[in-house]
Amino acid sequence: MSRVIAANEYRRERWRNGLGWTREIHAHRPDPAGDWAWRLSIAEIERDAPFSAFPGVDRELVLLRGNGLRLRFDDGESHLLEPPHDRLRFAGERPLTGELVDGPTHDFNLMWRRDAVTAELLHRPLVGPMVFFAEPGTTWALHLLAGEARFDVASGLPLMQAGDTALLVEPERTRCLLDGGGELLVVRLDVLAG
Repeated sequence: MSRVIAANEYRRERWRNGLGWTREIHAHRPDPAGDWAWRLSIAEIERDAPFSAFPGVDRELVLLRGNGLRLRFDDGESHLLEPPHDRLRFAGERPLTGELVDGPTHDFNLMWRRDAVTAELLHRPLVGPMVFFAEPGTTWALHLLAGEARFDVASGLPLMQAGDTALLVEPERTRCLLDGGGELLVVRLDVLAG
C-alpha cells in the first residue's frame, strides 16, 4: 500500500562489490523470497571505485550532493554528472568506474530489471498541487529533494520532509494529490505484461 519512507529509515549497506556504501530506500520483490524487480537507493561515494555489475538491469543515476562524479566506462565512454542533479541512464552490466571531481558525492540510484519493469525518472519543481494516479501495475516513487510536501488528508499519509520518499501503490485507480513547495524526483514504474 501507499506509504512515506522517512530518510532516517533507509537501510545502509555495503555495495555488492564491497567498495562503497548505499542507503537502500526500497527494493520491490514480487516474490518475497526472490530477487527485486526494482530498487531505489542513495549511493555514498567517498573515493574513486568501480561500480558493481548488475546484468539484466538498467540504471539511472542522479547527482544529489557533491561537486561532481565522472562515470568512466571501460568501453571508452565518459560522462560527467555535474551539480545540480545531472543524471545518466545506462545498462547495469557495463563495466565502469566512478571518479570523484572534488570530494564525496551522494547519488540517487534507480535500478530495474528490464525484462520485468519499465521506468521513467523526471526532475520536477513542486510549486503547489500535483496529481498522480496510482493504479494496479504502476508504482509512483516520489523522492523529495528539497522543501516540504503533504498529501490530501484522505490519503492518511504523513508530511514529507526533504530526503523522504513516498511510494504510491493502490489496488485500484486512485487519485493522489500532493501539495507543497520544493523539488521532486518523480519515478514511474510499470510492470511489463506477461
